[in-house]
Amino acid sequence: MASGYYEFDNFDYGPIFSTFGYNEAEGIRVRTGGRTYFGQNDLWRLEGFIAYGFGDNKFKYGLSGKVLIDQKARLILFGGNRRDVEQTGASLTSSTDVLGRNLASSSLITVGANDKLTNLNLSTIGFEMEPAKNFIFRITGAYRTMRSATDTFSLSYVAPDGSIKNTIEQAEIDVGLNYTPGRKTIGYGVEKRVVNDTYPILFAGITTGIKNVLGGDFEYQKIQGLYTQPWNIGGFGRAYTTIEAGKVIGEVPLGLLAPIPGNQTLFSIYNTFNQLDFYEFVSDTYASFHLQHNFGGRIFGRIPGLRKLNLREVIGFRAIYGEISEANQALNVDPMGNPIIYNAPEDVYWEWSVGIGNIFKVFRLDFNFRGNYLDNPNARPFGVTGVFGFSF
Repeated sequence: MASGYYEFDNFDYGPIFSTFGYNEAEGIRVRTGGRTYFGQNDLWRLEGFIAYGFGDNKFKYGLSGKVLIDQKARLILFGGNRRDVEQTGASLTSSTDVLGRNLASSSLITVGANDKLTNLNLSTIGFEMEPAKNFIFRITGAYRTMRSATDTFSLSYVAPDGSIKNTIEQAEIDVGLNYTPGRKTIGYGVEKRVVNDTYPILFAGITTGIKNVLGGDFEYQKIQGLYTQPWNIGGFGRAYTTIEAGKVIGEVPLGLLAPIPGNQTLFSIYNTFNQLDFYEFVSDTYASFHLQHNFGGRIFGRIPGLRKLNLREVIGFRAIYGEISEANQALNVDPMGNPIIYNAPEDVYWEWSVGIGNIFKVFRLDFNFRGNYLDNPNARPFGVTGVFGFSF
């Protein structure tokens, strides 16, 4: 339940929560996979999966590996390939994690149609090192192709020669810096185990799109930053805050822009907006703020009849500002060449939530309220989501 994997000798099966899923492109989806595990100090690790969609009658797969070359410098080489169906608009800070499939892509039950999906073929190779404690430097070379996985979603764009292209082909070089001061780990293998959760996370990255290399269609830079900080507030509980900001420099279509991460699942997913649909807003420049505060039972503990249940009070607030240029708007069309206009949250979209945590020790229920843009088509003013988790 805690790790998502079932342990066999030298092999972990999972993640078990990804065994079954459903989306509009694949219909019912089944998946099997796992990772090597000889011990927590393994110097190398392989991970892979095979999946099948009964709606599109197609197999998908992914394989990745990494090996620790130098223990002192924490020099790790990694690479992999994945062909899969993905919900690419589910996070702001982009990732080149080959097997990093998000929950939004295959949740069994969603709010509205989960049809804005992408056929993705992603290959990566790179290295990372830790020149100073908790400071990780990473360089990744990536090549991806993207095309729509459904007839109701378009990644088509107008090419420089005026033709309509339905597939994006792109080579990228990604440089990332990750600093986690105060993080405590154990082990010396290719994957170290983190033993505390009181440390901040600072990330900065720049991605350079390369044109005419391996068929790359666009030349651009994507600059991104993230800062997450936990706060212990005396007798008032504990808060988490996250600030994200980014900008795409250059003219690119939808598949390379920064969709504002909506959430049409029934799960509370941190750093997404629970009352937004996928691709309801799209940007090339953005800044967001997330707050989640757990009062630790300070209120419920004073109410007779509730004290023994050890419930936790949780509040949340989320806001984002974004822009999109006219040049990037003009590139997006449907397969027939008809323009598609995407809006950015220039008036600062916001929402808030109240929740009850520690239900049966493992569950939290959130009640989410949309703050503005209520006139948008199919806007959801209220929703209920939940999340499983263990807290000690």
